[in-house]
Amino acid sequence: MVERTVRVGSSHGLHARPAKLFVQAVADAGIQVTIAKGSGKPVSASSILGVISLGIDHGDYVTLATDGDGTADDDATGAVLDSLVEVLVTDHDNA
Repeated sequence: MVERTVRVGSSHGLHARPAKLFVQAVADAGIQVTIAKGSGKPVSASSILGVISLGIDHGDYVTLATDGDGTADDDATGAVLDSLVEVLVTDHDNA
């Protein structure tokens, strides 16, 4: 499993617009990713309703995860997660 934990940067959290941008980035990535708030249950990061239902606010920590088996593909998967992290740390409310 490849994971990244990040603090959400949008000043109003992952409401409709930032959540939409994030979910679109996940869809463009072409891999299955989950997102969990704190130690909560993960949901599919490609589901706008799932992401919004987490109630993620500014400054909350979230964990992105995807299956990995320790192969070279994990490097590519890590790069994809890094690009998704950039979406989450960006303040889309003041962009």
